Amino acid sequence: MSKLRIAVQKSGRLNEDSMRILKDIGISIDNGKDQLKASAKNFPVEVFYLRNGDIPQYLKDGVVDAAIIGENVLIEKGRDINIVEKLGFSTCKVCIAVPKADNYSNIKDLEGKRIATSYPNTVQGFLDENGVKANLHIINGSVEIAPNIGLADAIVDIVSSGSTLFKNNLKEVETILKSEAVLAVSPVLNEEKQAILDKIQFRIQSVLKGRQSKYILLNAPNDRVQDIINVLPGMKSPTVLPLAQEGWSSIHSVISKNEFWDVIDALKDNGAQGILVCPIEKMVL
Repeated sequence: MSKLRIAVQKSGRLNEDSMRILKDIGISIDNGKDQLKASAKNFPVEVFYLRNGDIPQYLKDGVVDAAIIGENVLIEKGRDINIVEKLGFSTCKVCIAVPKADNYSNIKDLEGKRIATSYPNTVQGFLDENGVKANLHIINGSVEIAPNIGLADAIVDIVSSGSTLFKNNLKEVETILKSEAVLAVSPVLNEEKQAILDKIQFRIQSVLKGRQSKYILLNAPNDRVQDIINVLPGMKSPTVLPLAQEGWSSIHSVISKNEFWDVIDALKDNGAQGILVCPIEKMVL
C-alpha cells in the first residue's frame, strides 16, 4: 500500500502545532533530531520536514501529496493549490508597518515609497487593488530592520504579537490578510492517496470540533428543564436523566466555547445548579 506524503514546516511554531494535531488524530511519528523524513508507525503516512517557502512548489510537482502550511505562504506562492481544511491554529496576519514617527493616514501615503518584504506577490496585488505604485525590495530574513538602516520606508511582514515591530520602533498601519494553518493538497493526488487523505481529514475535523466545544453537565428542577433546554444550543437534543433526588434531573449537552459564558449566565438565570464543564478531546459527528 502506498503512503501519503505530508509536508510540514521544518521547525518553529507551525511545526509544533502540526505535529500536535497529527498526534491528536492518532498518527504516531517516530522522528529523530534533524531528520528530513519520518514514517508513521500505525498509518500509511510519511512526514517530510521542509522549508515553508519550498512547500508550495513541492505540492505543485507532486513531490508531496499534502501539507500543513500557513495560508499566507500559499497566497504568496501557490494560489492555484487547493485548500481542503482550515485548521484554526498558527494564526497570524500580513501587515504593513512604518516607523512610529511617520504621520501615516492611508494607503496612498505609500505612493512612490520603498517597501521591504518577503511577500512581493501579495504586496503587489494589494498595492494594485488600491491604485498605489511603490518600489518593492525583496528581503529574505529580518525585514524589520530595513527602515532603521535606510533601506526602506515601510515593510510588509507577518505579525503575531506585534512585539518584533515594537522592538524595531515600527507601527502596524494596514492589514493585508489574515492567515492560519491549512491542509493543502497536491493537484496530482491519485485515488488511493485521496482515500488516505479523506480518513485524515475526517479525523482532523473530529479533533477541531472537539477543540471548539465543551461538554456541560448540570442539575435542574424538573419544572425548569424545558427552559434550560431552550437555552442550550446542543447538537441535536440534550440528554435528560432523572436524579435520585425526586423532582430533579441531570442535563448533559455540548456548547461552543465561543458562546460559553453567555450560555452559562443564561443557565444560571434559568435555575441550573451544579454546572460542570469538561473539555472534549474529539467529537465524531
